[in-house]
Amino acid sequence: MSTSTDSSRHAGGAAHPRLAELALALGGFGIGTGEFVIMGLMSRVAEDLQVSVPDVGYAISSYALGVVVGAPIISALAARLPKRALLIGLMLLFAIGNFASIMAPHFGTFVGLRFIAGLPHGAYFGVAALVAAAAVPVEQRARAVARVMTGLTVAILIGAPLATWTGNLLGWQAAFAGVGGIALLTALMVRLWVPYQSADHQASPKREMTAMIKPRVLFTLGVACFGCGGMFAVFSYVMPTLTQQAGMAESLGPLVLAIFGMGTILGNFAGARIADWNLLRGIPIILLWVACVQGGFYFAANTVWTGLLFVALVGTSMAVAPAMQTRLMDVAEDAQTMAASLNHAAFNMANALGAWLAGVTIKMGLAWSSTGLVGTSLALLGIAIFATGRWMEKREARPHRSVSS
Repeated sequence: MSTSTDSSRHAGGAAHPRLAELALALGGFGIGTGEFVIMGLMSRVAEDLQVSVPDVGYAISSYALGVVVGAPIISALAARLPKRALLIGLMLLFAIGNFASIMAPHFGTFVGLRFIAGLPHGAYFGVAALVAAAAVPVEQRARAVARVMTGLTVAILIGAPLATWTGNLLGWQAAFAGVGGIALLTALMVRLWVPYQSADHQASPKREMTAMIKPRVLFTLGVACFGCGGMFAVFSYVMPTLTQQAGMAESLGPLVLAIFGMGTILGNFAGARIADWNLLRGIPIILLWVACVQGGFYFAANTVWTGLLFVALVGTSMAVAPAMQTRLMDVAEDAQTMAASLNHAAFNMANALGAWLAGVTIKMGLAWSSTGLVGTSLALLGIAIFATGRWMEKREARPHRSVSS
């Protein structure tokens, strides 16, 4: 496939491949910091924009919906663009969205600007994942994808806690300004260190859009959407859960984000190992683990230390991401760029769905930690969707075996 070939040339043609990888990782770091920092600053954003804490969840959902909308549209319209120019453009758009968020005069505008900031997210990670996967043997693809995702997980471990600390000290606007600055620095580093790659003239919006109608792609996206939703259901409200239900001091907010980040790094690489071992067996195993640890959070969040332990365990739910990205590469055929971007759209649809369901549950009067039960339900639904997709896949394959025999 031309996309894979181009990606391989891109990865292999860098004069300074480590600097090129650093530039791409920094973009992931900025995106991850911008996505997750608001979860540690919910109370401050709510106070400044005069809304309730659960209402800030709508801003989280808006960003995630921006990813969902932006990934397929950008992937289709930019199918023939040189990848370096595309990456620079995506980072500039991300910077604009974050700088503009600082100047939002009221909450409705803020929600809309978070949507704009989310538009480039999926396409950026999708292109980077394809480049990484094309540069390694097929049996190491999931680990290559995991390395691309390291920028995101390090953002959860270091970037979001640091930005949360800055936001608590100087105001939440300072945190978003820092994220915008990282995006501008990434655009410069990509221009300097990522080699030019000629456009794929065989690519077209029509070819990329075929991913949207492939049943195996749609089932995989469904698994990603629901299977990852519980992690965001828990994490979106983890600070009020631990402060109001477990009695934790609000000053420990950066520690909570760091603990969650360590869990995501562990889950990211563990999930990649499992996927490279046996992808189709590994996916339901990972989802079952996700269901167990998120359900455990419901009981653990009554005390600070057990709550913090399960924050780390919930973070390991990131194991779903490299497995689903690899599965999409297997089923996307000629629409690799679209499928790779759609994985992050599904991941952020999970963000929107999880944050929304968690907010609804809390507003119904249930305990803050009931977000863990939401997570368990979504993970089990992900297993059911995966099983249904595999059953249909095997069913469709039987007539072909009969004809060939």
